[in-house]
Amino acid sequence: MVGFLRDVRSELRKITWPTRDELKKATIVIIVFVVALGVFIGLLDSFLQLVFVTLVAKLF
Repeated sequence: MVGFLRDVRSELRKITWPTRDELKKATIVIIVFVVALGVFIGLLDSFLQLVFVTLVAKLF
């Protein structure tokens, strides 16, 4: 178990962690993408609901 933890610690030291600036930029990109995708899905849902309600109203 101790050997495993040493290996984990050794591997974690090899990682190149992002700088604070890189992390900030990546976070902003992800937030913008998620918001844009949410808006797109919301608009698509509203449009499809309108289409189906209109179709059902015409059929019945």
